[in-house]
Amino acid sequence: MTGEPSDRAAQEPTDEAVVEAASEAAEGLILDRYKQSEVDDLDVTVTFEDGTLEVDVYLDAPDDPDPAVVAQEAIEAAEEAVDELFEDADG
Repeated sequence: MTGEPSDRAAQEPTDEAVVEAASEAAEGLILDRYKQSEVDDLDVTVTFEDGTLEVDVYLDAPDDPDPAVVAQEAIEAAEEAVDELFEDADG
């Protein structure tokens, strides 16, 4: 034993990487649906503590497509991005 972390612990994404991946995925989906100039206000808040991911999206944008639907899709995209991050880490 060399005192190094186990292989599994070494492969786990950092909390910062999880938050970044989730934020980028959520914002990316929103900006795929709307031109940036159409978005009046956007706030994506992501936390990852003790293995729990929380994503909140506030979106003020035109009614087509429905901002509530797009916000929910952004949350789902963030969750999927984090799932993929952990799947990639498991090899």
